[in-house]
Amino acid sequence: MAKTKELSKDTRNKIVDLHQAGKTESAVGKQLGVKKSTVGEIIRKWKTYKTTDNLPRSGAPRKISPHGVKMITRTVSKNPRTTQGDLVNVTKATISNTLRRQGLKSCSARRVPLLKPVHVQAHLRFAKEHLDDPEEDWGNVIWSDQTQIELFGKNSTRRVWRRKNAELHPKNTIPTVKHGGGNIIMTMIPNTPPTKEWLRKKHFKVLEWPSQSPDLNPIENLWRELKARVAQRQPQNITALEEICMDEWAKIPATVCENHVKTYRKRLTSVIANKGYITKY
Repeated sequence: MAKTKELSKDTRNKIVDLHQAGKTESAVGKQLGVKKSTVGEIIRKWKTYKTTDNLPRSGAPRKISPHGVKMITRTVSKNPRTTQGDLVNVTKATISNTLRRQGLKSCSARRVPLLKPVHVQAHLRFAKEHLDDPEEDWGNVIWSDQTQIELFGKNSTRRVWRRKNAELHPKNTIPTVKHGGGNIIMTMIPNTPPTKEWLRKKHFKVLEWPSQSPDLNPIENLWRELKARVAQRQPQNITALEEICMDEWAKIPATVCENHVKTYRKRLTSVIANKGYITKY
């Protein structure tokens, strides 16, 4: 994108002279063929520094005009997955620096469950219905779920331009489905109809759990803890992966889960504040 042509010293002085003569910024701009915004900028600098000379500045001059900055920022805000190659014909470093100055940086897109409107509504409804449940009730819940642990880490990632603390905005995430791929599936009490029926026969109260809601389940925090521990030991085959998973699971202190359960009400509050969409957990 071409930079804005710099005005000559003579033109800048004429702008100030006409302004002092009582002419408006619009009138000055029309008379000299200069944009009103540029006229205003020259006049403000003259009022502040009593000069129309170019002031010393640190570093190299900006390579993208203010209009170009707005265009780039608007583009990546509308579509965070825009690549640098999709933008203007300047270097990648210039684009990165420009977006960083606007509070945007390139980050790996967070993978979250694929949420349809029905999931969002169920997610929000569950949070509202149980918001006032006694804290001790959550300590009596048997949490169940399953996860997949890959032998050599996560699959390829996608990057997005986003602002700080905006990693879970729908535009900045990659929807995923629960099953498919992976190397080992670990399950804590399978959530199947036969299991639910057995629990009911044993007089356990079964919560009507909203699907696609990992942020409501403290066991997800344990899965994350387990995966971090397993990754540090770098298993080289499936057998080693299974052994290390069982070994590291046994090492996780019970207090870790207890602490997540104690703050369960905060999870519900976050879901409500986020209008049913996925939250940090």
